[in-house]
Amino acid sequence: MIIVNLDIMLAKRKMSLSELSERVGITLANLSILKTGKAKAIRFSTLNAICRELECTPSDILEYRPEEGEAPAEE
Repeated sequence: MIIVNLDIMLAKRKMSLSELSERVGITLANLSILKTGKAKAIRFSTLNAICRELECTPSDILEYRPEEGEAPAEE
């Protein structure tokens, strides 16, 4: 499962979602969908813009956690 930590990064940078929305040029509604983890996908250009404005890396925003009972990937 992918966890979105956008709210944590916003708090660390003392930035509101609406300020990020203005800086990145993404609607507040779409950023809200991403923040709540309801997004099905994110464009690399969007992720790049968010990372640029929050001065972070994608791994600061997106985190992978295996779901309970999920088998590890075969090598």
